[in-house]
Amino acid sequence: MTSDPGPTPPSERITSLDALRGFALLGILVINIRVFSMPEQTLLNPTVYGDFTGLNYWTWFVGHVFAQSKFITVFSALFGAGVLLFIESKEEKGQDAVRLHLRRTVVLIAIGLLHAYLLWYGDILVTYGLLGLFLLFVRDLDARRLGGLAGIFLLFVPAIELFAATSIGGEAIAGQWLPAEAAVRDQVAAYRGGWLDQMSHRVSSSFQRQTSGFIGSSFWRVGGVMLLGMALYRRGVLTGERSTAFYRRLVAGGVVGVGIVVAGVAYIEANDWSAGAALYWRQFNYVGSLLVAGGYVGLVTLFVRWRGEGLVARALAAVGRTAFTNYLLQTVIATTVFYGHGLGLFGSVSRVEAMGIVVAIWAVQVPLSVIWLRYFRFGPVEWVWRTLTYGEAQPLRLKD
Repeated sequence: MTSDPGPTPPSERITSLDALRGFALLGILVINIRVFSMPEQTLLNPTVYGDFTGLNYWTWFVGHVFAQSKFITVFSALFGAGVLLFIESKEEKGQDAVRLHLRRTVVLIAIGLLHAYLLWYGDILVTYGLLGLFLLFVRDLDARRLGGLAGIFLLFVPAIELFAATSIGGEAIAGQWLPAEAAVRDQVAAYRGGWLDQMSHRVSSSFQRQTSGFIGSSFWRVGGVMLLGMALYRRGVLTGERSTAFYRRLVAGGVVGVGIVVAGVAYIEANDWSAGAALYWRQFNYVGSLLVAGGYVGLVTLFVRWRGEGLVARALAAVGRTAFTNYLLQTVIATTVFYGHGLGLFGSVSRVEAMGIVVAIWAVQVPLSVIWLRYFRFGPVEWVWRTLTYGEAQPLRLKD
């Protein structure tokens, strides 16, 4: 390993980690496009807005089974692993790892706040930054303790929701599950309007997500996955160090997870999408998504072992190395397409059409990431992040 005190050079990066990150980042857009293009209530209850029959239903179904909560789980686990990887690499170089991590995290939160309040309320960066501060206090735990703590965190949300389901019933989420039509219409009107019009929803939703939403849900679910990612990193799972048989077992677990999620869809449909059944329905995907995410880790790791130097693996790794830039680029493109300061298509495209836009964005991001990294060490946002972290301009161009 180099003794260079700056960021890890491309030659020392772990291909499987980068490919996993790129795979997850691309997959996250499958779900994010729903709230880029439609009112946010559709993420909880897809029946409240838009056509939900035929191909539009099946587009939702495939996204729910294979994408919703799955790719963000992989991405969050990688973030947890990345915290350990960053701190360990700086300690090996004799640097003040804690100070650098804190500066890095504060910059992440600042960028996240700008992203949330100026562009899109669905921002995840602030949540990641706040949890990044918390992870600093558990960084020295071994894999077993990290895994145990992750289990406690991950049990919190389903325990609360199941308690609410058995004690209160559907009334616990009735207002969210079936929002007033006026509220939905107001949101559509806001996002078809100009940038200032959008603030009426974006500011309040961002604030809710970063306060009560964070304390009541994200801290536990996302934090639990990050702790699990740290444990898996210590066990060599995310860095591709385990046996082929191990990763095949992860894939098999992913198949079981798909079955659990599909069973959940059957359950909610058998109960006519009622609020009373919704809190139970959510648990199917909560559990299943962890297994499916593990299956994706197994699949991508096995693929990288098989074709690590191939075009697909290198393309995924390029997207992963520029994930910060690509995440924000997805927001810029999608809000330009759907919001009133751009094409103003919010609330007027079908689920099938929205997926077509996802594919179009992928078609831009993947080759752009590959081409960019032929000439530069980092993505442009990654470069800004690193420069602010280290307090001096980092070399951006690759040496000839």
